Amino acid sequence: NPNLQNIPVRTEEGRRIRTGFIAGEGNVLVSADYSQFELRLAAALAGDKALIDDFNSDIDIHTKTAAEAFGVPMTEVTKMQRRAAKVINFGILYGMSVKGLSQAAGMIVIEAKECIDHYFELRKPIKDYLERVLTQAREMGYVETYFGRRRPTPDVKSSNFLIRTGAERAAQNMPIQGTEADLMKRAMIRVNDVLPEGAKMIMQVHDSLIIECEEPQAEKIARILKTEMEGVAPELPV
Repeated sequence: NPNLQNIPVRTEEGRRIRTGFIAGEGNVLVSADYSQFELRLAAALAGDKALIDDFNSDIDIHTKTAAEAFGVPMTEVTKMQRRAAKVINFGILYGMSVKGLSQAAGMIVIEAKECIDHYFELRKPIKDYLERVLTQAREMGYVETYFGRRRPTPDVKSSNFLIRTGAERAAQNMPIQGTEADLMKRAMIRVNDVLPEGAKMIMQVHDSLIIECEEPQAEKIARILKTEMEGVAPELPV
């Protein structure tokens, strides 16, 4: 208290609030976060080879999605189109509706429906994967992370429409977000085991770790974070 996971940043007031968090004298804060964590995991769990290859080639996924969704070359994608593609890329994993996309991306409903339909044609492995997860939730009564941590899903059979649809979205998202959480715990253990004297893990915020260290250690700590965080699951293809 305050909730350090949600210190605002997008408003001027939020940015001023953030300046109140500083390292001790002679120290600096080093932060490292996983890039597009959920989308990379969705690609890996779904076996979407095209998306995996794009990630491993360092292609801007949102720009490429926009180019494919709007039928234009990547070099001609506008900021609005990229922003819409970003909404699509992340929203689809949360079961975003046509109406939700139209409001979030500033599209008319027909455009939003065409976008979602076209997205699922492009990302068929992810669509198939999400459907498999939902089938498992209904038939087996649970979903699980990549490492086998389970969440029971009784409400996917609820007769109440709102409860049922909410449970379906949660069931489809849990293997991805839950695997993120599993990987982050592994990263925290690995980083903590190799931090040198004078460095301390301050906190984990969503997909990032924050370390306080002596200023001359900063570059070494950055290298440690990159190595350990990227190495938590070498069996994953991204």
